[in-house]
Amino acid sequence: MKSLTDPAARACYRASRYLRIVAPITVTALLAGCAIGPDYARPDSPSLGLNAAWQAPPPLLPHQGKPAQLVDWWRDWNDPVLAELIAEAQTANSNVQQAAARIVQSRASYQSLTSVLLPSFTANAADIRSKGGQQAIFSPSGANEEQRSRNASLDAAWELDLFGGGRRGREAGRLRLDARSADWHEARVSVAAEVAAQYVNLRTCEVLLTGYELDAKSRSETARLTVLKRDAGLESPANAALAQASSSEAAARLADQRGQCEVLVKVLAELTGVLEPTVRSKLASGVAKLPTPAGFSISAVPAELLSQRPDLAAAERDLAAAMSDIGVAMADRLPRLRLTGSVGYLSFSSQGISSRGREWNWGPALSLPIFDAGKRAAEVRGARARYDEALATYQGKVRRAVREVEEALVRLDSANKREADANAALQGYQQFLRAAEARVKVGAGSLPELEEARRSVVAAQGAAVGVARERLTNWIALYKAVGGGWQQNEQPAVKP
Repeated sequence: MKSLTDPAARACYRASRYLRIVAPITVTALLAGCAIGPDYARPDSPSLGLNAAWQAPPPLLPHQGKPAQLVDWWRDWNDPVLAELIAEAQTANSNVQQAAARIVQSRASYQSLTSVLLPSFTANAADIRSKGGQQAIFSPSGANEEQRSRNASLDAAWELDLFGGGRRGREAGRLRLDARSADWHEARVSVAAEVAAQYVNLRTCEVLLTGYELDAKSRSETARLTVLKRDAGLESPANAALAQASSSEAAARLADQRGQCEVLVKVLAELTGVLEPTVRSKLASGVAKLPTPAGFSISAVPAELLSQRPDLAAAERDLAAAMSDIGVAMADRLPRLRLTGSVGYLSFSSQGISSRGREWNWGPALSLPIFDAGKRAAEVRGARARYDEALATYQGKVRRAVREVEEALVRLDSANKREADANAALQGYQQFLRAAEARVKVGAGSLPELEEARRSVVAAQGAAVGVARERLTNWIALYKAVGGGWQQNEQPAVKP
């Protein structure tokens, strides 16, 4: 047996002492297999303030998390232009791009939190030369002496996750990555719904514009003929003034409607990220034609469909991450054990004297918080308060989701019931207008009666088209309220 005076024997002895200290702590922590802090449990329906008709199931994502299926859903609206614009918006819209960038940021943060649990290695090298002015006084040669120091080393460090704080941090990072993925899906669904709503508004505007053009043309012709009759002494000046006023009113209404349609085209260009001339060329194929959703029939929404709302999935994942943050804050109050080591080579020369050789060091470093004036305890309380805030946010979003679904169903039912009556009223007023025009032509009717009939037709046309637009926009609202369609999905989140 070697004596402890031997350098190698002394090194082995010191290493065995360190292992006797570190090994029990490490093994105990690894065998425990648990992390400090409360474990997350998804809130149930009563805690969210929901009745038995609604549940809060595990989060899913719309269209099975696949971008192509989102566009496919809109193809059932029998309007290829609408589906094409929505497809363009899925890649070019700034909100979708921002959400995708936040996923990349969150993924990088998760990878950083994961790396904390693993050992780190750092290579260092240096070659330093120096010369001091004072050395010339003492140098026999009367010249400054140059010093040179060279070293190369490999350093290693590993902080043992004794109490699971690092694992809680990694867990929170993974949950937030899932939340940002859900945000991306939410951006996609929101953009699709917004493009569809503005597209319906534009087509509605075009339908009204077509009717206003015919009305303006008719009133202009009536005004021209009435002025001729007045000049011939066959019509009173008052009726001629009425006809001219009616023509001017129609022209002003027509100009206002054209302006509204122009604005909506620009809105679609901004939403889709497509140049305005390209948008106009796409829109030219279906002017004044409303989409016609096929086969859509729904009287109630199953409660489980709320689970595919991306905003609820994101809020629920953020809630779980806030719970993990509590464990991170609690672990920060406990001892930390860090293993460090280094092996390298050192060379030094000065005034003709040089030294060189290998060097190494290793050992544990224990950090024990003793007094911090309550800072770490306050951080734990802050983490718990942030969880309570996230819970309140999640509760509010779930309740709002239920309201939005039920409100969309009520409004959709109301629009469906009113649409037939609105169309019947428009047909009746149009028939009365044709009769009034015929009476005026033969001299049996009055101009005020004709103008009243025209006003009734314009109002009825606006009401009928408005109900049709309302029905479509309520379908869109329902689509968004249930997170992008009402097909039950089974696949989990898919990262973009």
